[in-house]
Amino acid sequence: MSLIAEKTVDLQQEIRRLVKERNAVMLAHNYQRDEIQQIADIGGDSLALSMEAARTDAEVILFCGVHFMAESAAILSPLKTVLLPNMEAGCPMADMITPEKLREKKKELGPDIPVVTYVNSSAEVKAESDICCTSANAVAVVNSLPGDSVFMTPDMNLAKYVARHTKKKVDWWNGFCPTHHRLKPETVLEMKETHPGAVVVAHPECAPDILDLADHVCSTSGMYAYAKKENAKKFIIATEAGILYRLRKENPDKEFILVSTDMLCPNMKVTSLEDIHEALVEMKHVITVPEDIRLRARRALDRMLAVPRD
Repeated sequence: MSLIAEKTVDLQQEIRRLVKERNAVMLAHNYQRDEIQQIADIGGDSLALSMEAARTDAEVILFCGVHFMAESAAILSPLKTVLLPNMEAGCPMADMITPEKLREKKKELGPDIPVVTYVNSSAEVKAESDICCTSANAVAVVNSLPGDSVFMTPDMNLAKYVARHTKKKVDWWNGFCPTHHRLKPETVLEMKETHPGAVVVAHPECAPDILDLADHVCSTSGMYAYAKKENAKKFIIATEAGILYRLRKENPDKEFILVSTDMLCPNMKVTSLEDIHEALVEMKHVITVPEDIRLRARRALDRMLAVPRD
């Protein structure tokens, strides 16, 4: 084992010791670095992680993800201490919509058009929304609402995907995930040509012309389930690179190829083991949500959770 590898293992072991000492639960989003996912208590999608953490007896939630995810944990677990290891871990898409801009848009829309907000958003924006959705349940959420029109924020690509799968009129905010949005059709076509027979799996945060080239479109949690049940032996994955860690771990007999080396989210990758260790040692970077905002955001999340699954 190299010196660097030994230091990594030592740091991972020290983090695990501190997690136990602090009575913490360590969460790692699917896009986190491999060495972080390796030692997390729970890995998965952002909201699912917060929901699972809320069900634990842990006093501390260590959220290895980005800021809005830690806010979601604070919304669902107000009596627990939520730590974000690196305060620079933000989300450009979440930053594309502000509560002020959403309030202006709601005045324009009127009271009869519900606002559906992707969980990839700030607590304040959730608080201004009628209901939240995830990439996995967005279609079901939209179909559950009264009336024939909805407005979705902040991800226009998810909204365009939903529009293809509902009879409702869907309008949207022009936000997007830079990592998914920059993927070009020619890149996917080139990969399909290089790997004939490979199954293309894409996240709905990708643009419509990418989804047109995919064999299957689903959330990250959906990708794990699909890879297990699908008989294919080779997959081209059109989402952030971090998902490959668990896909390969759970399916050692299958090959997973990232659609492009550009599918790296710098915000997801900014968190390091050193950041995690420091946050636990000093109990710093505590994420809180003001109670009035928390209650309103929680209402939007609870409405989503009440929607029957497809």
